[in-house]
Amino acid sequence: MFGFKIITQYEKGIVFRFGRALPGIREAGLTWVNPFTSRLRKVNMQIIVTAVPGQEAITRDNVTLRVDAVVYYRVIDPIKAIINVQNYKFAVSQVAQTSLRSVIGQSDMDQLLSEREKINAHLKDVIDAPTEQPWGIRVERVEVKDVALPESMKRSMSRQAEAERERRARIISADGEYQASKKLAQAAAVMAADPAALQLRLLQTVVEVAAEKNSTLVMPVPVELLRFFDRAAPPSRQAEPSAADAQGTSAAPLAVAEIPALPVPASAALTAPLNGAPKTPAAV
Repeated sequence: MFGFKIITQYEKGIVFRFGRALPGIREAGLTWVNPFTSRLRKVNMQIIVTAVPGQEAITRDNVTLRVDAVVYYRVIDPIKAIINVQNYKFAVSQVAQTSLRSVIGQSDMDQLLSEREKINAHLKDVIDAPTEQPWGIRVERVEVKDVALPESMKRSMSRQAEAERERRARIISADGEYQASKKLAQAAAVMAADPAALQLRLLQTVVEVAAEKNSTLVMPVPVELLRFFDRAAPPSRQAEPSAADAQGTSAAPLAVAEIPALPVPASAALTAPLNGAPKTPAAV
């Protein structure tokens, strides 16, 4: 009634007299405005958070995605925000939606998933270009909140990740086998230089096998022991089989004893006729 107005700390005041904006901005605190000729318009200077609804678009590599984002902006020029645009909040929301679709169409799917910082910076520049100078609104930050992929693409990516993990596992296993083979070759060289080391390794293996509660214990016989018995055998026993083998290979085939002829009685000289055939003398 008396024209006294209170402007809070986070607001700025613009005075319109007979519909015309007066130069200057009223700061926070108590201020007086002519109640008959002037009107005070308050503008919030805080950072405003606007959620951009999910936008379906096709990426540069022809993948359909649904992306939503969050825009952080504030008013830096209250006069432009009030005069140059009717509803700056709705205007910023619409610019953010169209810019989000444009950025998705210019990017690949891998960039949207892995290079979020670059996408956010590019999206901020695209939204800030038409809003800061003409509208007096500065975009502080833009964040891509979620990227929704189709189910078929999710399955393909899971198979790709599984194949990549399998490849890494095989490479690591092969590398381990290669390093182990090198160490085993070095150990074999050391054991070949000292036969006692091989015996100690054999005893250690036997102890490890016996500690596992097995009912059967296999004791390998060293090759050196067999060679010792071979050298200790008498030479005569070794020569006999060889001579016998040589004789068996060069000897003539065995003669077959002759079987004496048996006398045949005269009564049996002639055989009985077979099937009505005439009688013939039997073979002696």
